[in-house]
Amino acid sequence: MLTLTHFLVLAGILFAISVLGIFLNRKNLIVLLMAIELMLLAVNYNFIAFSHFLSDSAGQIFVFFILTVAAAESAIGLAILVVLFRNLDTINVEDLGSLKG
Repeated sequence: MLTLTHFLVLAGILFAISVLGIFLNRKNLIVLLMAIELMLLAVNYNFIAFSHFLSDSAGQIFVFFILTVAAAESAIGLAILVVLFRNLDTINVEDLGSLKG
């Protein structure tokens, strides 16, 4: 039988992997966006676990709103990446310093 602790440990591992991905890879912007999305999914997993074990659907409804915002953020982020790649021919984070005014 799976308990709440199992789900929280899994969400904590996902969150730790995403933080590790952000700190280890600061060069590729796509990997950074994927790590941020993984972090949001770990938080959503916590919401769903608590919602299930407390028999309250508010957490699951809140997850839908978070996923909607995350999808919009991903679409806008990828659109910005396409424009940056067209202008600079790279998506390396270190090369984006030329955008300073």
